[in-house]
Parts: sequence; C-alpha cells; structure tokens
Amino acid sequence: MPSVFEATAGAAIGVGSDQTGSVTQATNKGTAVTLNKVAGVVTMNNAALAAAAEVSFTVTNSECTASDVVIVNHASAGTAGSYLVQANTIAAGSFKITVSNVSGGSLSEAIVLNYQIIKSG
Repeated sequence: MPSVFEATAGAAIGVGSDQTGSVTQATNKGTAVTLNKVAGVVTMNNAALAAAAEVSFTVTNSECTASDVVIVNHASAGTAGSYLVQANTIAAGSFKITVSNVSGGSLSEAIVLNYQIIKSG
C-alpha cells in the first residue's frame, strides 16, 4: 500500500508563499501582533529582556483552531542559544509565544521568530 506522504530529495515540506506573512512587533516585547497566515515571521521589538526573564505575547490568527499544533523557533537576529521559544495557549483565533532569556545578561535584540500552524483533524 503506498504511503499518503511522499518525500522528494531536495524538497522541503511546507506551505505556499500565499499562506505565509510577516509582522513586526511594536512598542515592546509583550505587544500582541496579528498575522492571519498558516506560517509566518514575527520580528520582535528590541526592548530589553532581563537575564532569566521571560515574556509572552499573543498572536491573533484566524487560521488557528484550538486543536492545531503550533511550532515556533528563533530563526535569526540576536544571540544564538540565548533564547528558549515556545508556542502555548493555543485557541480558536490565537496562540501565545513565550520567549525566555537564558543568557547571563540583559538582551535588547529584535529577534526574528518563525512559526507554522499544523492543522489537525
């Protein structure tokens, strides 16, 4: 029986460019953003985040349902390895992203995050 998934050498699994977008956070690292795309790029504000501190912000997203899986990572900009990033509080129309500073000092970097919503059911 053939698999419903097929892998092609050199081809990435993902979504089309019409399903992606980007947004830049205004004001501070806790400021909510809106991006109604299945995948996207969030450029965070460069406000200071103290050592061992964490901040959460809401991503309003009409593509998201409570049963979806949201994956997020620190894609670029800022000090590599100094942040832990996770998606949480996934609901119909929104999810939250929490960023933790795991470095030994305060960081004021406009880090770039990538996310993707994986539809379930």
